[in-house]
Amino acid sequence: MSSSSYSVSLSSSSSESMESGRSIDPLEEIAESNWPAKGGYWWVAADVCVNKGIVSLERVSAIDRVYHGQEGATEKFFYMYMCHFSQLHVRLPLDDFTMGVLRALNVAPTQLHPNSWAYMQAFRVLCQSLYLQPSPRAFLYFCDTRPRQSTTWLSLVSRPSISRLDVFSQSFKHFKDGYFKVMVKEEGRSYFLNADGSTKFPFSWTGSPSRYKDMGTDELSAVDKEVVEVLMKFSNKLPTKGLVRVYNSVHPIIDIEVDLTESWCVFVGYVAQSGKKNLALFQVLRKEMAAKAKTTGNTDVPN
Repeated sequence: MSSSSYSVSLSSSSSESMESGRSIDPLEEIAESNWPAKGGYWWVAADVCVNKGIVSLERVSAIDRVYHGQEGATEKFFYMYMCHFSQLHVRLPLDDFTMGVLRALNVAPTQLHPNSWAYMQAFRVLCQSLYLQPSPRAFLYFCDTRPRQSTTWLSLVSRPSISRLDVFSQSFKHFKDGYFKVMVKEEGRSYFLNADGSTKFPFSWTGSPSRYKDMGTDELSAVDKEVVEVLMKFSNKLPTKGLVRVYNSVHPIIDIEVDLTESWCVFVGYVAQSGKKNLALFQVLRKEMAAKAKTTGNTDVPN
């Protein structure tokens, strides 16, 4: 790492402030650490800070590009777009589901288009709210990949006949201009690296992303099939943008239920009665899956 680079560390003071309930001002922390502060980054440290000492954030230089590899680097790193955190509410360290999808697609985080990250986030919170374990294969069952060539961003396109998430219409104009390096610190290696030192997902862009099209149920495990079968019970598409917003909620399940009654009609074009019908289905499925989860000791879902 160049000695002139700027690094915004997730310091112990940040974690202690979060635990104590005191509001955090990352710009203030940068100033206290004698690092140059730059406006417009007030959300980064508070949003990303999950565990102290796991990663640090480094501003990119004028020659850095998101598709660059690890050549000459003394520490492992990967790039992330600012919109991953400011608009899509991604958190670090990445969970097993997210890393699994990147691994299955054989792409780096910035190689997958932000709209596809929105589908991942929505699928993840929906599964968790229904006591289902989100898995890469179950998620990719509902998607095809675009385009065929490997020279640009990879996108996930919902399969029209079976998709259960509506089109994410958010425009990420200029998303490619806002990004930074996520440097993996020694204490964070186990979160991002395997025991043999290999990465749990591609840290750099690859020239051979995996392609998926019309995956069959015979390609799914029994656990994956259960996830697909439960989600296929919804006759209408769920609001992707509304589900992504749940990550910013204090009461995620309540917000999901509100979104199913109010926003579903906007996205799908049905009357309020149809929205209520889908809300009832969500509530019934949640109760059924909660009872099943209780017998297996799996109760780790949003409240």
